Amino acid sequence: MSKTAIALHGGAGTILRKYMTPEKEQQYLSGLEEALTLGDDLLKKGAAALDAAEATVRCLENNPLFNAGKGAVYAGDGTHLLDASIMRGDTLEAGAVAGVRGVKNPISLARRVMEASAYVMMIGEGAEEFGRKEGLEQAPPEYFHDDLRFQQWQRIKDSDQTILDHADKGERNFSTVGAVCLDREGNLAGATSTGGMTNKRYGRVGDSPIIGAGTYANNATCAVCCTGHGEPFIRAVVAHRISCLMEYKGMDLQAACDEVIHRVLKELKGEGGVIAVDPQGHTSLTFNTAGMYRAAREGVGAPVFSIYGPS
Repeated sequence: MSKTAIALHGGAGTILRKYMTPEKEQQYLSGLEEALTLGDDLLKKGAAALDAAEATVRCLENNPLFNAGKGAVYAGDGTHLLDASIMRGDTLEAGAVAGVRGVKNPISLARRVMEASAYVMMIGEGAEEFGRKEGLEQAPPEYFHDDLRFQQWQRIKDSDQTILDHADKGERNFSTVGAVCLDREGNLAGATSTGGMTNKRYGRVGDSPIIGAGTYANNATCAVCCTGHGEPFIRAVVAHRISCLMEYKGMDLQAACDEVIHRVLKELKGEGGVIAVDPQGHTSLTFNTAGMYRAAREGVGAPVFSIYGPS
């Protein structure tokens, strides 16, 4: 029986104190604490890593501060196109959905794809139909609305421009959410969810629902969830690359995360970060941006909540 561990994120980017009021900062910290406490309590009570990761991400999806589920950004057609993926480290089973509308918690739909279908990924209307068949909770368009995200879209909706969440005042935030967990039995799991980029068009899909790019879990190495500009993360296969460095080069978790985020990704001009956990319960919260909404707890150690990078 191993110790438990959990790490989560609410997105990375140009997150600076000068853009944050004390009230807004406290709201983000409270959101991170709520999600971490939920997942950590489940793990301490003996829940499986997969269950804890899903529950943690559902909590973040339900919080309009983050770009996933409720409060997701607007796509070019004025709807909310949601992506999610989940993976378990003991069997390497995985599920993912991309470009879905009206599903209250896309991460739960991704899990149903993994457990109740013969597939790994479903997209668009087919995934939505599968979700209704499986009895997943639906939500009307107004449920996902957020005034800030709507105004961001209004300013660019008649152009081919896309922007990142909270891109006002020079900010560049990649507001994906994710959670990685280690349970008492030594099993790892990861879960990721996002609304993508404001005004995205042509069915654009980032790294979040792509197994190996945005999410990966393997009991032999680690569980990883990513947040960043999706295209470089896909090209670098970031989540799986971290696992490979541990498996084939013998790197420890932090060294592998540092190598990928601070060298490989930067060579591709990629911005963002990862959260990761290994079978020994070590966590990594690694990013090459000015900040990342993040939280973690290893075993019975003190929980960590952070927003900004080193000053």
